Amino acid sequence: MLTVDFSRFPLAPGDRVLDLGCGAGRHAFECYRRGAQVVALDQNGEEIREVAKWFAAMEEAGEAPAGASATAMEGDALNLPFPDDSFDVVIISEVMEHIPDDKGVLAEMVRVLRPGGRIAVTVPRYGPEKVCWALSDAYHEVEGGHIRIYRGDELLGKMREAGLEPYGTHHAHGLHSPYWWLKCAFGVDNDKALPVQAYHKLLVWDIMKKPLATRLAERALNPVIGKSFVVYATKPHLPQAAAAETGESAASGTPAAEPVAGTAAKARKAAPGAKSGAKSGAKAPTKAPAKSGAKPAAKPSAGAAK
Repeated sequence: MLTVDFSRFPLAPGDRVLDLGCGAGRHAFECYRRGAQVVALDQNGEEIREVAKWFAAMEEAGEAPAGASATAMEGDALNLPFPDDSFDVVIISEVMEHIPDDKGVLAEMVRVLRPGGRIAVTVPRYGPEKVCWALSDAYHEVEGGHIRIYRGDELLGKMREAGLEPYGTHHAHGLHSPYWWLKCAFGVDNDKALPVQAYHKLLVWDIMKKPLATRLAERALNPVIGKSFVVYATKPHLPQAAAAETGESAASGTPAAEPVAGTAAKARKAAPGAKSGAKSGAKAPTKAPAKSGAKPAAKPSAGAAK
């Protein structure tokens, strides 16, 4: 089940994608299927090993097109082991609410994203998340748990301060908010409560079968109680770089080249990307990452029922 809507966040074959705080890898797998050169990064070694196994299984099953690549690696969201402008796309889903230095994470994502590149950020939505916090302290007062609740304008403001230009937002997983309210009401670790079990079966059935009735219901519920808030943004080209290239082209009488062509080519050479993180092993990063900052595995993502 995906939180990022790829109809609003286009991905082209060959795009270099960083799934930051990838967790179980759901967005990384979808990007791999779409032909991208994917790096799935998380601080949790156990989850990374599982993601690497799935990458290898997908390669063996022929689920990824020719030219796609996938690497799973441990790393620190506050100290990414990649050169500047290494990626065309960055995804960070249900992670920033866990990290104290969220501005630092945004700065690192902007650093490794090429000018003109795209970024998708998803966090728990303020209203449904506020209900969860009111119903249960255990929902968020755990090691690695949620430490903040974002208002939409707050997240947009922080992204703009980091140098990004948001171009679209929406809410997702309207069917999942009631599930988490039930979990909080009956105990976040109590999976035996009948209402929780019944609703979980409904969600699994919906994910597997995708019936029209629940698809329409979720579409109606998303604007009202959607569990996740999703923002799409771009990293603008540097004005001085664009002006310099325009001036050079005007002086020579030739058409202006695409401003990021040189940067993109340079970054494409520098970006990592083994064929499969499980089969061939992830290449050693340029910096040894510390093991803090990306999403911990102590608590399942509140953006979706697993």
